[in-house]
Amino acid sequence: MSKLGDLGARLHRGEVGYDFVKNRKIWYGLSILITITAIVGLAVRGLNMGIEFQGGAVFTTPKNTSVSVSQAERYAEESSGHDALVQKLGDGSLRIQVAGIDTDAANKIKNTLADDLKIDTEQINAELVGPSWGEQIANKAWQGLGIFMVLVVIYLAIAFEWRMALAAFVALIHDITITVGIYALVGFEVTPGTVIGLLTILGYSLYDTVVVFDSLKEQTKGLTKQTRWTYSDVANRSINSTLVRSINTTVVALLPVAGLLFIGGGVLGAGMLNDISLSLFVGLAAGAYSSIFIATPLVADLKEREPAMKALKKRVLAKRAHSAAKGETEAQGGDEAYGDEPEDAAPAVVGPRNQPASRTRGRGRPSGKRR
Repeated sequence: MSKLGDLGARLHRGEVGYDFVKNRKIWYGLSILITITAIVGLAVRGLNMGIEFQGGAVFTTPKNTSVSVSQAERYAEESSGHDALVQKLGDGSLRIQVAGIDTDAANKIKNTLADDLKIDTEQINAELVGPSWGEQIANKAWQGLGIFMVLVVIYLAIAFEWRMALAAFVALIHDITITVGIYALVGFEVTPGTVIGLLTILGYSLYDTVVVFDSLKEQTKGLTKQTRWTYSDVANRSINSTLVRSINTTVVALLPVAGLLFIGGGVLGAGMLNDISLSLFVGLAAGAYSSIFIATPLVADLKEREPAMKALKKRVLAKRAHSAAKGETEAQGGDEAYGDEPEDAAPAVVGPRNQPASRTRGRGRPSGKRR
């Protein structure tokens, strides 16, 4: 078995583990810092909305155009009077994007660009996008996102409970805010592909969170009938038991997305791939982080506010303090140290439970005579 596989098995059995719940304030603080940075970037720089949302025109030059990107950008801005975005594509052609212009202005800009670039007008491909269409797309995107959020909360509240639904909702908002903030800071263009990427990573993040929640739900059945573990202990076990699985799925998902972002968009110059690949890359990483470090610790925080869980924690801590005062450790005490637990106590354990030493039977015959 590989080292990673062996570690995953040991984490699942509870032989090793990291206390994510105990250190939750560190993760909360880190998430708040990243979120504030994203919000500040969004407020200061704003989003670079594509022409699909604000209207405009896209001009594509022939292959192997000799004019540089900076020159083409200067020509486009001089001829249109608007800011222009120029990207060099993999085949050597230029994609010149000018927002906020109508059909008449687009035709004039096309003729002027042809003269400046010293090419025939017919060799420039022009695509015009109306602002009303972009506004409709933006409204539909917001509506879809809102409906998605509502359905997620309702489903989780029914399948699990409202505390888990609230924690998952907070994690999703966390992922959206960070991804949108990165777009503002980096300056990548926001297109319909970006919206598709956002919805994709929300589904992925939710899937990862539900896996942990399902494990937590199963392991906390009848939890109050024992005095061995608190809700936070079991929540931490649930995270650790699915940790390697979450890491594996995240890494496998990030590899092809990284290829699109850094090789396709960066090295090969396929700029149109950036809009969707950046949202996927940032969102997948943020989703994996939030499902481990935010959602489950937040559920533990909410659950331990319940009177029953408060009472359970008090009993567990009192019992541990009593055992510590006697100089007994959990490993030394074995099952006999927890004799007051009912037989149907919850199977929620953070580590492998020690079994009582087997009694060896004498191999000699009984002292009495046989008849």
